[in-house]
Amino acid sequence: MTQNPFFGVSAGMPVEIRHGHLFCGIGAGAKGFNRARPSVGTMTGVFRCVGGIDVDPQAIADFGRMTGVPGTVLDLFDRDQYIDFHGREPGADWREAGTAEIHRAFGWERPHIVFLSAPCKGFSGLLSESKSKTAKYQALNRCTERGVWLSLEAYKDDPVELYLFENVPRISTRGRPLVDRIMRLFRAYGYAVAETTHDCGEIGGLAQSRKRFLMVARHMEKVPPFLYQPTKKPLRAVGDVLGRMPMPGDALGGPMHRIPSLQWKTWVRLAFVQAGSDWRSLNKLMVEDGQLRDYLIMPTVHSGLLGVNRWAEPMGTVTSRGLPNNGNFAIADPRFDPSAKWLDGQALGVRRWEESTGAIAGQQGPLQGAYSVADPRHGGPAKHSNEFRIIPWNRAAQAVTSAHGTGQAVADPRMNWGDGAHQAKLHLTKWDEPHQAVTGARGPYSGAVSVADPRQPGQSFGKYAVTGYDAPAGTVISGSTTGQGAFAVADPRPNMQRGRGDHYLTGGHYGVVPWDRSSYSVAASACLDNGHWSLADPRPNGIPGAPDISVGVKLGESHAPQTMPTADEKLVCRIESLDGTWHRPFTTLELAALQSLFDPDDWFHPESEYFTLEGNSDQRWREGIGNAVPSDAATAIAEVMGETLLLAWAGETFQLSMKPIWVQPLAIAISVRQGWEWSNTSK
Repeated sequence: MTQNPFFGVSAGMPVEIRHGHLFCGIGAGAKGFNRARPSVGTMTGVFRCVGGIDVDPQAIADFGRMTGVPGTVLDLFDRDQYIDFHGREPGADWREAGTAEIHRAFGWERPHIVFLSAPCKGFSGLLSESKSKTAKYQALNRCTERGVWLSLEAYKDDPVELYLFENVPRISTRGRPLVDRIMRLFRAYGYAVAETTHDCGEIGGLAQSRKRFLMVARHMEKVPPFLYQPTKKPLRAVGDVLGRMPMPGDALGGPMHRIPSLQWKTWVRLAFVQAGSDWRSLNKLMVEDGQLRDYLIMPTVHSGLLGVNRWAEPMGTVTSRGLPNNGNFAIADPRFDPSAKWLDGQALGVRRWEESTGAIAGQQGPLQGAYSVADPRHGGPAKHSNEFRIIPWNRAAQAVTSAHGTGQAVADPRMNWGDGAHQAKLHLTKWDEPHQAVTGARGPYSGAVSVADPRQPGQSFGKYAVTGYDAPAGTVISGSTTGQGAFAVADPRPNMQRGRGDHYLTGGHYGVVPWDRSSYSVAASACLDNGHWSLADPRPNGIPGAPDISVGVKLGESHAPQTMPTADEKLVCRIESLDGTWHRPFTTLELAALQSLFDPDDWFHPESEYFTLEGNSDQRWREGIGNAVPSDAATAIAEVMGETLLLAWAGETFQLSMKPIWVQPLAIAISVRQGWEWSNTSK
């Protein structure tokens, strides 16, 4: 067994607690462990990371940036798993990882805690049940089990004190066989095991609710004290975190703080989603002929555009873009000092009709002096009193002038059909009256061959018509499309074949989170159209350079602006929603802040660098952020693990605590019988 860490430590000095990470990702969990400072009485602990292992080189680069410790790029697949996952044989330089690689990755040091955040795609609810059972994802699941076995085998002669296995909650159901095998592995190596589901948001005091599966294993011989659960904290509002960050698009935020270019119709949809709801809010809108019936969308000026401040009032914040076109950066200065070029200061001056004019100069334009006059002889409301006038047939005409378009029209009652024309030309026969004599006429100009038919057009001729759900359809013809007949139906079933398990029905697509509410769990695939990944931002000033659009109620006669974007035009804009906020997607940087990967108060200074991750792909960044363990939650977990280790190393076997026990006594009693199968322990 390893020497007790207390040996050789002077009184009052902190005790080092080493931690290593399998499937480490970008290192957010390891960063949280480094910040933990557990204490029991006069004893204190300090965490030090010994390394991390991941197959993604970019994730390992981020791990080094997060923890200050280099990670190791290592594939933990065996050969069969590699072939099943990649669909091909590995390259000539590929080797199966063994226990020696684990020791090397951790710098030949034995960690006291091993944290595993294994790949979870095979258990995610975003993956269909059938696809999760394919060879590819089953190989990914087996890799998780192999990683646990490798670490246990690597330190079997000097076991790691504590293991923490983190994953999605669905692993406890969809991955039940895998979880059972991993628990049996831990018990076989002398560990007491407990599996629980925790909200990382409550553990870390985050601005998001993040339900996660946590399995904790405690080596019973080396760590007799119970392991207690972290204290729960209230969830915070997203505004508490994002309100400390610059507006999206600000250069201080860097490339991760940009708003994506979305189609115009997507911006409109987001604007009409109620804060706290999702795409189902759109079902409440009334649409007629493809247009909103009750609302009108019109462009407005940018907030403060060409704004003028009063002389006696304070101005707003001075920014790096202090130009009139960017805000209230002009002033009404009462100290008027006219330019000498304006002569007597009367540029654009207008003389009264009864007053004399000023001196006539060589430059006599309106902008150069009082060279305009208020002429009372405006000549009446129109150029001619009879302009566009039509003379009745029985009235005398006006005087004949040389003008060809003024008062020279007449209301002529003579149809001028000609002498041989039918008297019933263009005649309409009433529905309840007898028809005129049937002649050889071929059209309405040749006689009374038209009828006022009160019957609605038939189904078969109803172009773009919609058939009622309880009515028969029209005849099916070869041109049966929506433009050729009544081949659409008013279906009263709004959620056809949708129910439990339908991800689109319950996934929160186009969901908008209120500013004063916590976010949902940050996922690796976070995008505005697959969950609650948009925000009702009450801050009035939008992103720099974005067009400002307001959504208003249509009252009376209104006219749409002449230059509105097309439905599929991609742009970045700010639409003021009905609740007075800006419904916009979370930026990638904001998702990182919600995951507590960085503290906004420590960044966004002109002299500091912006927070970023490896690469230049938003998709790659979001995947790494979504897969990460929130740093603040990891810190809270490390605190209680550190307290347990300090008690064990001090020789204590019990501590009275109000916290719930993580590894329950029943699990301890069962795990004592290491050679027995789980099914036999209850006998």
